[in-house]
Amino acid sequence: MAVQIAVIDDWQDVARDVVDWSVLDRLGEVTFVHEYPADNATLAERLGRFEVICVMRERTRFDADLLKRLPNLKLLVTGGMRNAALDMQAAATLGIQVCGTDSYKHAAPELTWALIMAATRNLVNEANALRAGKWQQGLGGDLHGKTLGILGLGSIGQRVAQFGQVFGMRVIAWSENLTAERAAQAGVTYVSKQELFEQADVLSVHLVLSERSRGLVDAQALAWMKPTALLVNTARGPIVDESALIKALQKNRIAGAALDVYEPEPLPALHPFRTLDNVLATPHVGYVTRQNYEQFFSQMIEDIQGWSKGEPVRVLN
Repeated sequence: MAVQIAVIDDWQDVARDVVDWSVLDRLGEVTFVHEYPADNATLAERLGRFEVICVMRERTRFDADLLKRLPNLKLLVTGGMRNAALDMQAAATLGIQVCGTDSYKHAAPELTWALIMAATRNLVNEANALRAGKWQQGLGGDLHGKTLGILGLGSIGQRVAQFGQVFGMRVIAWSENLTAERAAQAGVTYVSKQELFEQADVLSVHLVLSERSRGLVDAQALAWMKPTALLVNTARGPIVDESALIKALQKNRIAGAALDVYEPEPLPALHPFRTLDNVLATPHVGYVTRQNYEQFFSQMIEDIQGWSKGEPVRVLN
């Protein structure tokens, strides 16, 4: 009996061509699903027949209720080794194995820096003006000699810090677990949370979403920022208090925001981030690169092959 395998969250319809899925032909049948997430009843109907489901990180939520509605499900495979949208405990209780993949570590820092540069130099506005037959709309900003604030100096934060150093920026950082010694090892100055927000010309968020980090960039933190400062978030939407940020942007309390992540995703059609002039917004493409997807999908195939032989790899629960 052929194993029914679903590759879901394939919003751009690219999964089929990134790797060679035919290696799974002997094991089962692979179906690619392009729809956006829905309510649990709809998802249960859509996914009920599958024994294996490959998911993209934090797109579709698999809570206990949904998992209970999928009696055929035996294996969940996620891109990355961390996925807050999966209830690992419920999966384990229901006998559903969860496996992950490695990820390409350069994708998110590169996108972060692209957003910083594009927002600083008004590139989208200038490029669109040129296409409309216009020329030179305004003055771009500068990075050399300015202060880059890093909220969360993990692997991604450290790479962004290195980019800042190459561009001649002074780099400062804070997080609840960061020490002055660890910051110094990265050539970065450790400061307090308030100093980070007060001193940064560009403030970039690189924390993992947790109960502790949720809403950490709140109205108070935004009020500390310079009116000329740029807030950048390529980490997770809920780390920033969205309503507080919208107010700050509407009232020009900060110069602008460059965002790749939101709560919820996809962003609703009439959301202010789609229309505010001082927002540069991209649709969560931080990890959406060819090299990263090649790694995700090739290792998803390995996970499925290992599971089918009773020798699972990269098990998360």
